[in-house]
Amino acid sequence: MYEITDYTKQKAKELGLIVVPSKSPKKKIDVIKNGEKIASIGALGMGDFRSYLKTHGKKYADERRRLYNIRHKKDTGIAGRLAKELLWS
Repeated sequence: MYEITDYTKQKAKELGLIVVPSKSPKKKIDVIKNGEKIASIGALGMGDFRSYLKTHGKKYADERRRLYNIRHKKDTGIAGRLAKELLWS
């Protein structure tokens, strides 16, 4: 199970959202707004900016974020935007 970081919880709060561990076996986080799940984000088993910071340091995390942004440049849906805001900012 993925442990949601304090940073992600704070970012969600700033956006008026709540984050909880995902009920989907393939996702990290369920994002809730006004009591309703609006998206499941983050592929379970894959890294994100905060996890890379913790395990590999800032330089590596910054490079992974740069590559993530290139790969997901065309993500325009709510899940893609939320993943970028909550897991990669």
